[in-house]
Amino acid sequence: MATKVAIFKIGGKILDNSKHLINTMAQLTQLYEDNNIQKIILIPGGGALANFVRNMHLEFKINDELAHWIAIYSMNFNGLELRRKFPHLGIVEDFEHLKNEKRIFSIFLPYKYLRLIDPLPHSWDVTSDSIALYCAYCLGLNDCFLIKDIDGVLDKNSSVIKELTTKKFIKLKKEDDLAKTNANSSDIKEQSKPIDAYLTKLIDLHKVNLIILNGVSPNLRIVKYFSNTNQRNKIYTKINFE
Repeated sequence: MATKVAIFKIGGKILDNSKHLINTMAQLTQLYEDNNIQKIILIPGGGALANFVRNMHLEFKINDELAHWIAIYSMNFNGLELRRKFPHLGIVEDFEHLKNEKRIFSIFLPYKYLRLIDPLPHSWDVTSDSIALYCAYCLGLNDCFLIKDIDGVLDKNSSVIKELTTKKFIKLKKEDDLAKTNANSSDIKEQSKPIDAYLTKLIDLHKVNLIILNGVSPNLRIVKYFSNTNQRNKIYTKINFE
């Protein structure tokens, strides 16, 4: 499955766990070095820092706009930390550079670009998931990849749903027919299913598909998605636009 350009959002649960991060980065590096993907753009999640901002927002009643921009800046911070751990990666803030380079393996720090164009609502419905998909749209990509600590969207029997539309996803969520990502957690974010609340709107608006891949599994889920192996052997969820 040859891919010229791909955006991968690295989830906070991956960033916050060194073993999982090494596993994810090894797979992405393999895809790049084997020339399966010529341009790999990494967008860091907010992770524990964004959750801290979320708690500050609730406890100290800081306004939505300030919370929005601090949370996005936490993505920049995590991107710089990712570069410190993997110094072979590039760092990019200029979005035009992402468009013009023919071959890169770089981290995109989104704060400067988003501050300039301010395209998304200032709400906790918008997280790094939506930011990654918006950036994929701005690059003219058909797909956006989220690397998370789960296999994808799970039904009530905890089986992976490989493909579904945004309409179907919303229906299953509304009818409580999806497994919770962490049913025992008191964190609203953990109970909200594996993508942020605004993402389905962006998928439909910009006609960009979303693919969730597991970066925790030792079974090379990311590499296998881009390989020519039997589709039935691949584990992922793809949410298609209506």
